[in-house]
Amino acid sequence: MDAETAAVLEAIGPRLRRLRSSRGMTLAEVAALSGLSVSALSRIETGHRQPTLDALIPLARAFAVSLDRLIAAPETGDPRVNLEPQRLSAGGVAVPLTQYPGRVQAFKHVLGPREPTLVSHQGHAWIHVLAGHLRLILGSQEHLLEPGENVEFDSSTPHWFGPADQLAVEILHLFVPDGERPITRTLSTPPA
Repeated sequence: MDAETAAVLEAIGPRLRRLRSSRGMTLAEVAALSGLSVSALSRIETGHRQPTLDALIPLARAFAVSLDRLIAAPETGDPRVNLEPQRLSAGGVAVPLTQYPGRVQAFKHVLGPREPTLVSHQGHAWIHVLAGHLRLILGSQEHLLEPGENVEFDSSTPHWFGPADQLAVEILHLFVPDGERPITRTLSTPPA
C-alpha cells in the first residue's frame, strides 16, 4: 500500500469519532443504526481495525453523509459538481444542491406561473428570492417577496409559493424534513 492510501485510511477512524461526537451519539447508537458491533466501531475509531467498504457504507447511511465525506478521498482534479435538474409535476424545475437524506435539503427552484394549491407536511422551510417576484400563501395570509428577501416557516402550515405575476421566479429553498428550525449563529466581531 502506498503512503497516500495509508494516510487516507488512518484518518478515517478519527474522522468517524469526531462526526459521532459532533452529533452527540454513542457507539451503541451508531452500532444500532449501522448494524456493526460496538467493538468493531471502537476498533475502527481508534485505528486498531482498518475500515473496509462493507463497514463504511452502513456508517455513511447511519450518519446520512456521502461515502466521500467519511473517507475524505483525495481530490480528482475536477471540482465540478454535476447537478441534475428535475421537472416538477406542478410546473417548474428544481435542482437539488445537496444529497443527504434526512438532513437539510437545499434546492434551486425556477417556478413558472401555476394555480395555487395549498399543501402541508412535516418540516421547516427557508426561502431566498434570487430573481423575480415570489407569492407565498401561508394559511390565510399572503406575502409578496422581492429579490434578496427571505422567509422561513413551519411547513405543517398549509402553504403554496410561486410567481407573483406571469413571469418565472427563481429561489433558493432550504428544507429541514424533521420539523426542526435551522440553527442561526451570529458571530460577534471582537472590538478593534
